[in-house]
Amino acid sequence: MQTKCLNPLFSFFLVLAIVSLACGTAAPEPTSTPEPTDTPAPTATVTATLTPTNTPRPSPTPRPTKTPNLAATERADELNAEAQAYFDLGYLETANGRFKEYDDFREEWAQLNWYQWWILSESTADFYMNAHFEWESAYQNADTSGCGFVFAIQDNNDHYAAFLDRTRVLFLISNGSGTRELGRTRGTGRVKFGNPGEADFTLIVKGHYAYVLVDEVVIGEYTLSQSQPVRGNLGLTILSGTNKDYGTRCEMTNLYAWFPEN
Repeated sequence: MQTKCLNPLFSFFLVLAIVSLACGTAAPEPTSTPEPTDTPAPTATVTATLTPTNTPRPSPTPRPTKTPNLAATERADELNAEAQAYFDLGYLETANGRFKEYDDFREEWAQLNWYQWWILSESTADFYMNAHFEWESAYQNADTSGCGFVFAIQDNNDHYAAFLDRTRVLFLISNGSGTRELGRTRGTGRVKFGNPGEADFTLIVKGHYAYVLVDEVVIGEYTLSQSQPVRGNLGLTILSGTNKDYGTRCEMTNLYAWFPEN
């Protein structure tokens, strides 16, 4: 778990100390729940008997076959169609890839103008992530706050982060020079939600370009730094807009990521 400070100009200072899991502040990294192992179908045993020659031999009982998991098949078709649509729009280099689904995520964070992240067990360059965000702050007029994704996390903690606030998308770049907001190449970057708020959030990274979609609408396109690596770990993050009570609470459901096939 990492924390970052966000000053009033939305510049963050990198906090190098990783909060110990023993302190109980970070939940274990979300992982996919393994599917139950299928129980092998019983094999019919045929007992040989002497029969008259004019009596047909009984046919062996057919082995039962596995029934396809229709829900899983439909889900895979739905996700593959989504990847194809993003490829057709030019957001992906290829439509061929694999999906990974994660458990639901729910955390809260109460330190004004700071954010923390939980690293996922994936390191990649091109990808896209999607989740349904629900977030709220204990203070109705909280500062910029909300759920987000962090990516290209390096061993020295350089990274990028994108948050969904009530009024806008906040896209940050953090490295040895500090933390600052990354300007948009295209799009308004503006949204409008109440407190609490909820929306589908999608982050797509292709090379040195990133796209943010809110409720399937492109809100902003961003050009990433040519001097900062884009391959690195992915993570989930929360930005707190108040010190009051629980601070900012975030829940992510329908959480999954897509990675191109090598």
